Amino acid sequence: MLQACLNGDRRKSFNIAVPCTPDELARDARAVVDAGADELHVHPRDARGLETLEPAPVAAALNAMRNSAPGVPIGLSTRWAIQPSGRARQRSIAAWPVLPDYVSVNLIEDDAPEVISLALGKGIGIEAGIWSTQDARRFAALDHASSCLRVLIEINEQDEREGRAVAMAICGILDGASLTMPRLLHGCDKTKWPLFRQAVSLGLDARIGFEDGASLPNGETAKDNASLIQAARRILQSGHARDG
Repeated sequence: MLQACLNGDRRKSFNIAVPCTPDELARDARAVVDAGADELHVHPRDARGLETLEPAPVAAALNAMRNSAPGVPIGLSTRWAIQPSGRARQRSIAAWPVLPDYVSVNLIEDDAPEVISLALGKGIGIEAGIWSTQDARRFAALDHASSCLRVLIEINEQDEREGRAVAMAICGILDGASLTMPRLLHGCDKTKWPLFRQAVSLGLDARIGFEDGASLPNGETAKDNASLIQAARRILQSGHARDG
């Protein structure tokens, strides 16, 4: 599975093509799906362009993307810092009239178990975001761990060798806990493409998009998310973890 992470907390100053408004997200959703993306991961914005979990902007973003890319699973981040931030996020999630197909929940955050229970109760799938071996152990101890859609192994280390080692240590803990749901592995910025190749070599799900960085495998800056997905597809279609 190849997921397109369209924006994250990136702004237009990062790349003018970062989609923020519902219309921009809708156009980008169609473009990346046409380029080969299987799923979408987005951070909706409010009228000021700030990340938000408030019901109205979330509904507007989801409806726009579903109109342009019907049937494609769409996930949202529930990151602690996204407005209204902290535990207040739970009130916003509880009030969503339009639901994403899944949400990402970071196990490093204090209320991760509460957000997981809340989302599962609303019929929303869970990507369990794991940044470290400590997160992996916390996840393995949760009552709801086996009910999650997938594990999202998120490598923040910028040293390639260190990042690969953390990823393998996390996988080892998941294996030891007999947690066999799908795993999506990704890096960011300097480790974006190295970790993408590692995901390919391990047969794991992967993601690419502006949230994780704007560079193409050759180091050039991508003009849009579709260009990043096309580059990722070329690596996947080559059947190995090296790009041509």
